[in-house]
Amino acid sequence: MAIDVAIVGGSYAGLSAGLLLARARRSVVVIDARLPRNRFAEASHGFLTRDGEAAAAIADSGRLQLLAYTNVRFVEGTAEAAAREGAHFVVSLGNEKITARRLILATGVVDELPAIPGLQEGWGRTVFHCPYCHGYELGLGRIGLLATGEDSLHQAMMLPDWGPTTFFLNDAFEPDAAQEAMLRARGVEIEREWVLAVEGERPTVILDGGRAIPLEGLFVAPRTRMASDLPAALGCAFAEGPLGPHIRTNEAKETSVPGVYACGDAAREAGSVSHAVGDGVTAAIAAHRSLIFDVH
Repeated sequence: MAIDVAIVGGSYAGLSAGLLLARARRSVVVIDARLPRNRFAEASHGFLTRDGEAAAAIADSGRLQLLAYTNVRFVEGTAEAAAREGAHFVVSLGNEKITARRLILATGVVDELPAIPGLQEGWGRTVFHCPYCHGYELGLGRIGLLATGEDSLHQAMMLPDWGPTTFFLNDAFEPDAAQEAMLRARGVEIEREWVLAVEGERPTVILDGGRAIPLEGLFVAPRTRMASDLPAALGCAFAEGPLGPHIRTNEAKETSVPGVYACGDAAREAGSVSHAVGDGVTAAIAAHRSLIFDVH
């Protein structure tokens, strides 16, 4: 027998979608591998009422609240395949197949950092991607930005609000004269030597010439890729953002595949916990309405 909605991905977006659908008294299954994108971060910031709490604690609390609803089932595991079969969708994982009338993808993305020793080890603790999430805690100390492309210019212009900024170009970007003038007007120091490594708990950037530049924190905008093959396998269309592809949706978070909705980081150019929660609400309401009116 088909349930109303299967949600693939049980982090902030998926849990938020599940909560709204549970409260609409719809049958819901949430499938999650328990590998959230922000699992490397010690704390989550900028989410109203939960600022500074451990990221895992926020998700655990949300999961407990969701599972208080008897019409919700949580399945821990990886959704291996999904396909439309007639009027329904079938999601496969392990030895189980879940049939649902609607499908919400909250499958997230994976960050791909430049291949520089020390970056991955510091990711989420001393190496960050979002100043709104982590900049305040650096206490206006010296911070750095590692360029990954032309879009790093935007980040370099913003970062001085969180501390004196050094922009490590690393041959990934070269500002023209006008751009360099803008950066210098913001007080950004431009560094053209290659970055060889990032070392230490208080990150120190080691340059090709042997100089060591200590920082309070280092920012980098990683490329992202889909964390799951399901969106592509279902035929969802993608849009190319500045950091990588994301699932293309309309304002109701419906994908190009009727009956399939997407929310969270997988369906945004850039995300946060707050954005993910809001997206989950939007996707849930749209999916619920489509069940009532049988429209997509």
